[in-house]
Amino acid sequence: MAQKTNTQNKGQVKDIKYYSKKFWKLFFYTLGGLFLFFLFASWGLFGKMPSFEDLENPDSNLATEIISSDGVTLGKFYNENRTAIKYKDLPKSLVDALVSTEDERFYEHSGIDARRTFGAALKLGKDGGASTITQQLAKNLFHGEGSKFLPFRIVQKAKEWIIAIRLERQYTKQEIIALYLNQVDFVNGAVGIRSAAKVYFSKEPRDLTVEESALLVGMLTNPSRFNPNRFPERALKRRNIVLGQLVRNKHLEESAKKILEKKPIKLNFHPESHLDGTATYFREYLRDYMKNWVKENKKPDGEEYDIYGDGLKIYTTIDSKIQEHAEEAVLAHMKNLQEEFWIQQKGNKNAPFINITDAETDKIIKQAMKNSERWRILKADEKTDEEIIASFSKKTKMTVFTWKGERDTIMTPLDSIRYYKHFLQAGLMSMEPQTGQVKAWVGGINYKYFQYDHVGQGARQVGSTFKPFVYATAIEQLGMSPCDTIIDGPFMIRKGRHHVTEDWEPRNSDQKYRGMVTLKKALANSINTISAKLIDKTGPEAVVELTKKLGVTTEIPVQPAIALGAVDITVQDMVAAYSTFANQGVYIKPQFISRIEDKNGAIIYEPVPESHDVLNKDVAFAVIKLLEGVTEGGSGERLRTEGGGSGDNRWTGYPYMFKNPIAGKTGTTQNQSDGWFIGMVPNLVTGVWVGCEDRSARFKSITYGQGATAALPIWGYFMEKCYEDKDLQISTDEFERPDNFAIKVDCWTAPKPSVATDSTDTEEQNTDEFGL
Repeated sequence: MAQKTNTQNKGQVKDIKYYSKKFWKLFFYTLGGLFLFFLFASWGLFGKMPSFEDLENPDSNLATEIISSDGVTLGKFYNENRTAIKYKDLPKSLVDALVSTEDERFYEHSGIDARRTFGAALKLGKDGGASTITQQLAKNLFHGEGSKFLPFRIVQKAKEWIIAIRLERQYTKQEIIALYLNQVDFVNGAVGIRSAAKVYFSKEPRDLTVEESALLVGMLTNPSRFNPNRFPERALKRRNIVLGQLVRNKHLEESAKKILEKKPIKLNFHPESHLDGTATYFREYLRDYMKNWVKENKKPDGEEYDIYGDGLKIYTTIDSKIQEHAEEAVLAHMKNLQEEFWIQQKGNKNAPFINITDAETDKIIKQAMKNSERWRILKADEKTDEEIIASFSKKTKMTVFTWKGERDTIMTPLDSIRYYKHFLQAGLMSMEPQTGQVKAWVGGINYKYFQYDHVGQGARQVGSTFKPFVYATAIEQLGMSPCDTIIDGPFMIRKGRHHVTEDWEPRNSDQKYRGMVTLKKALANSINTISAKLIDKTGPEAVVELTKKLGVTTEIPVQPAIALGAVDITVQDMVAAYSTFANQGVYIKPQFISRIEDKNGAIIYEPVPESHDVLNKDVAFAVIKLLEGVTEGGSGERLRTEGGGSGDNRWTGYPYMFKNPIAGKTGTTQNQSDGWFIGMVPNLVTGVWVGCEDRSARFKSITYGQGATAALPIWGYFMEKCYEDKDLQISTDEFERPDNFAIKVDCWTAPKPSVATDSTDTEEQNTDEFGL
């Protein structure tokens, strides 16, 4: 028996040693396997791992910011609306809320929280994951949500751990927090904390309150589920949980929490869009410019910059306050003037077109159909032209633009085309003449519905605003002065002279002649015959040559009729040309970018202003004095008067009562299709155009269609706002008189009554008598 017992004991001892050996063998094999697994993962055998350079410069898909001269973000170009922000610009409440809620031991671990990891493993993840902020950053930066297939998910998790450890070695804790908050998607087009603060609260992150910080951190668990715009009650409960975490981690007093959790959610929700916001037309013009810029200004490695993902900062010359005043002036006046336009179109069976045939109308409508998005989409679906045209006559639900806000309605696309043809459009540009810096750019009345840019894209007939170029040529070449006199009387240029193919006899619109007048009075009253006589003396070639030197890019016909403004020119070119007079005869090409920086703040582009001499200082100043006459006793006189004149119920902001020197010129084209005003003070030149998209859609009479009524009020209202804003320092001084100035410019004029009446307020001469 004793022998049998010993044998059994030996067997038991052998079995224990055997299994113990097996256990340790398995343990070390597993440990070694795990070691090799992580080693191979770090080597990239299970898929590419980020390199040292990748960790230094993670692909963050940053939006390009468009920044005004006074530091305001005007808009962005982006695939994802993401703008990087540094840790120092984050409020403490936001950082505390993030760490307290997402990773309480963030400052203690080196990328992986072992305690949370083992705890989550023991509970099989039932109480949530164990990812640290660093692990979440690793996931967001390098593989996103990843695969749901378990084997692949295990590999991705291992890589995530490795990347997290590397990130901890590469960055400080503060940098990791900033990187993380710059990566998170807060939905509603807000990627990153700066975009989220802008979209949900219309403020910078540094200005977030404790409860706002808690709300945004609360969204991180599931941004769609806790979206405060869609699910405010759910978001409120989640916010209060975050406030509780702040108390638990001793970043907030319990008493303060009880006060804050009773506060309702107050959003200032403004989702960012390319179609909305400030300077929309300018931003689109800049986008087109940048498409060419990236081809000519490449990265050191030869690749093109991506304006949607490289996080560039484009510092523009636009002043956000001047831009704001310009947009306000355009909207205020156009809304007012449009009301008159609707009134005048009542009873017009072919509204908004005047004096055109059915065939001409049909041509306009068909062209608009072919230019529409509907036509493009249906054509892409391989529909025939007949099918597409038929679809334009079927009623459909749509949202249309009105001056009282967007309106849901039902109409045919054909009717919507005619509806939109009714709207008056506008273009405004302001420029600093001494630097060429563009300060404001308004290309239309609403970019979402009318995307054609009437500043840089649309050239329109300029009417009498072209006449100063004729007068400048006469002063320079003929040695004339603003006080020289010339007879306003019947005048004809015979066939064959100056390339005229038929006898040309320009007439004044009122069919009256004033006899002997000074050049200053002639320009102030925009007398057609005087302009024609001057171009006859100088020759149209000299005027065209000067206009080209003034930066006008339009092809101008060498014909005497150009003296009356039968030329299409953009607002941008006209403002630059007039700025030459205010800049003592030196032309400076409009400049709208001051510099471009990469995402690290390194300057990669600084434009060099383009300029050249056009006129000597004396001639330029003489033209300025001519143009001052327009506002002292001509078609721009209402800028100074208290009352009088026709159509004053549509002069938005009137009376303006300016006392300072203003040089300017109104312009009205044939049939009142275009109204212009270009006004100058010593440090700001602003041009305004108003008209419909089609020249045949217009006011019936010159009372409302002339530049003095259609465009000048925008300038007046705009300048009122600029002068009220003292920080802008818009000049009220005299234009600088050159030293030893010898041209006579101070002409004698008869005394005038202090208040203008209908008889003294001068109506703009139109150009019905082009005789082309």
